[in-house]
Amino acid sequence: MEDVTRLFDILPHYLKSFKPKDDVLAGKDNGQWVKYSINDYISHADNISYGLLKLGIKPGDNIATISGSRPEWNLVDMGIQQAGAIHVPIYPTISESDYKYILEHAEVKVIFITGRDIYRKIEHLVGDMKGLLGVYAFKDTDGVKHLEELILSGKENPQQEQVSKIKDSIKPDDLATIIYTSGTTGNPKGVMLSHENIISNFKAVRDIPPMGEEGRALSYLPLCHVYERMLVYLYQYLGISVYYAENPATVGENMREIKPDILSTVPRLLEKVYERIINSGRKLTGVKKMIFFWAVNVGMHYELNGAKGPYYALKLKIAQKLVFSKWQEALGGKLKVIVSGGAALQPRLAHVFWAAGIPVLEGYGLTETSPVIAVNNFEKGGVKFGTVGPVLKNTTVKIAEDQEILCKGPGLMQGYYKEPGLTAAAIDSEGWFHTGDLGRMEPEGHLKITGRKKEIFKTSFGKYVSPEMVENNLKESEFIDALMVVGENQKYAAAIVVPDFNHLRSWCQIKGIPYTSNTEMVALERIQKRYHKEIHKYNKHLGATEQIKAFELLHTEWTVDSGELTATLKLRRSLINERYKTTIDKLFS
Repeated sequence: MEDVTRLFDILPHYLKSFKPKDDVLAGKDNGQWVKYSINDYISHADNISYGLLKLGIKPGDNIATISGSRPEWNLVDMGIQQAGAIHVPIYPTISESDYKYILEHAEVKVIFITGRDIYRKIEHLVGDMKGLLGVYAFKDTDGVKHLEELILSGKENPQQEQVSKIKDSIKPDDLATIIYTSGTTGNPKGVMLSHENIISNFKAVRDIPPMGEEGRALSYLPLCHVYERMLVYLYQYLGISVYYAENPATVGENMREIKPDILSTVPRLLEKVYERIINSGRKLTGVKKMIFFWAVNVGMHYELNGAKGPYYALKLKIAQKLVFSKWQEALGGKLKVIVSGGAALQPRLAHVFWAAGIPVLEGYGLTETSPVIAVNNFEKGGVKFGTVGPVLKNTTVKIAEDQEILCKGPGLMQGYYKEPGLTAAAIDSEGWFHTGDLGRMEPEGHLKITGRKKEIFKTSFGKYVSPEMVENNLKESEFIDALMVVGENQKYAAAIVVPDFNHLRSWCQIKGIPYTSNTEMVALERIQKRYHKEIHKYNKHLGATEQIKAFELLHTEWTVDSGELTATLKLRRSLINERYKTTIDKLFS
């Protein structure tokens, strides 16, 4: 087996280790799957490398991609690295000021974009960029060269010898990529990751996927985020075909088409999948409806390794045959594992998906750690619900006195680009990276995340509250889509709550309440009382100072586009505080 010590080594490794197939990478264009074999992949990457050298790119230059996930992203990624340049992937959904900051801060020399929509956002910035050698689009875009032009230029100017010389000069600990993290405040920080950082991470989790080169992965998360990017390298390292979903809205449809074995996700998508399944159950009538919700209830009580005894096992078998087998079919019918990261997974979702025969493995990490620090796995004792699993074997974690998670390992970044002060603040003199997350080690050796250090606040009584822990507890409710806990320097904790409007609509239908608009419904006294009852139910699991004493229901959802969520679907707390200041003030008046 070809050894992989630099990321572009994956290509010769794939060629020598696996049987030929036409779908190493696949993406959908105009309703058709466009597939690439390993020879197509290598040929395109080589020509992109030659084209970049012809353009005047030198080893160490920074090259940006601003694109959704698609095969061209991988072709360009390998082409950039083989030319000795540094790949700077940028989220397609960030603000104009962030685009300006990153493109200038990284002194980007070439930009690859999806097409017209992205170009509109950066067109007026491009003219002011010193040293910019070109912009290339994956789709036809007025005023922008097509990627094919660069590939053709490479074909006409092959520079095998020069590229070989550059590749030979690249060492495993050389910089491979700079990933700007979308902070909830301040300018984005450029995380510098080497080839070794990312490779050490995917090699540490390579035994988790329960399939080999016959497997298919569906990918829908942004490749500009290190979580999905590392997993896509892992899939290629194991010979698993990668299919890119058209967009997050078509994930279900694409799953039924390609029947994937593995999917990586964030909890938000799993919540939406679960909601869709539950809504389809609500449309059933009579005995069918009764059996459906009986099965869901059985699933909610699932425990690992037959811990609930033979009577439960019999009920589960019936539930799987009558109901859960249809859930599996809806997700393609071959799904062997879902990997969840980026935020806390609701334990109820873990229970019910495992009961349905769809294992969900929750993990944890940061861009700065390439990313995985801990993840549940299929080894004996490798899974514990409500935790992010055992720490990777090549990584060391310690819990500081204030419960902050500190870590060391080969995945730890080289630092923040051009920011030695920020780097020194994040990695202490002993080499421990301070994650900013709070946690504890469970007796069985699993890591449990309990909150964010910066987000903890004190009430006016001097009691500490971890909002994230309270939020995760309340989000177990089917009535709640999202919420933010507030109460710094106040007498009690309170929350602004975004209802799950689909669930609320169904509930109103059952109760015979005519549903008008979201705004009118959340103001109804009966609905206010129902939410009061719901919050009271979950308050019982919280300490006295953590309990929600007041809440306000909002009438609009929070999304990435509306600004309340980051690209990785975390709350933008400062923006929410500002935007809903009047509502929050009302909670304490």
